[in-house]
Amino acid sequence: MPDTLGFRMKFGITTPSTNTIVQPEYDDLRPHGVTNHLGRMHIPPMAIRTAADFDESIRLIAAALDGAVDRVMTCEPGYLILGISAVSVAGGTRATSDAMRERMRTRAGRPIGVSHAGDALPAALKAYGLGPGARIAMFDPYFPSIEGPQRSFFKEHGYEVLRVKHLQGASPVLYAHTSVAEMIDTVLEIDGKDIDAIIQFGANLPFARLAGEAERWLRKPVISVNSATYWHACRQNGILDRRPEYSRLWSEF
Repeated sequence: MPDTLGFRMKFGITTPSTNTIVQPEYDDLRPHGVTNHLGRMHIPPMAIRTAADFDESIRLIAAALDGAVDRVMTCEPGYLILGISAVSVAGGTRATSDAMRERMRTRAGRPIGVSHAGDALPAALKAYGLGPGARIAMFDPYFPSIEGPQRSFFKEHGYEVLRVKHLQGASPVLYAHTSVAEMIDTVLEIDGKDIDAIIQFGANLPFARLAGEAERWLRKPVISVNSATYWHACRQNGILDRRPEYSRLWSEF
């Protein structure tokens, strides 16, 4: 017999212990018959004052991934999701992004599918009909040291990154305190007639609902990393439920 509540799917989700946004945003998107189960990657609520501090936080998160996979696999999920975007593209190439997916699959100890931002964001752009040559703008709560890998990753997929803004949050916990007003101002700042789509990085930035609103103002794709990653996981498993309030990605594709 299937799980009583998760009779369609049990997702095992790994996300940093400091993250307060992945769980509620994924739960808001969760279709009936699907359940979400988190394994936390332990890091301290450290101060982020410099790029070196930020890089160290990413190193600590990556080091804690295996233990989080071990913990979440004990509930016997049917599929895994990596709930942090920086780690999924930290190497700056498709190969390193693929290696992160394979690391999770291998650690799980049995055949299981995995979705992460490195899979989901290119898939979302393609769903919108944006192929190689499309021009994108991005923003995140991180420090500029992530920008090189971000640009390299999207360039390999054929996308031109024209503008990036890093909000430089003061700690991994405080990323989630970013105000709606600041995110709206940021989207308007990086947008322009030369931009085909806007992408938000940073799984602890509360942007999923706002992305759908921004699409209606700007009349172009605005992609939240959490919304895209959970969408990818659902669609990979034949879960086709629609959520029109969460942008065209969830209402049309």
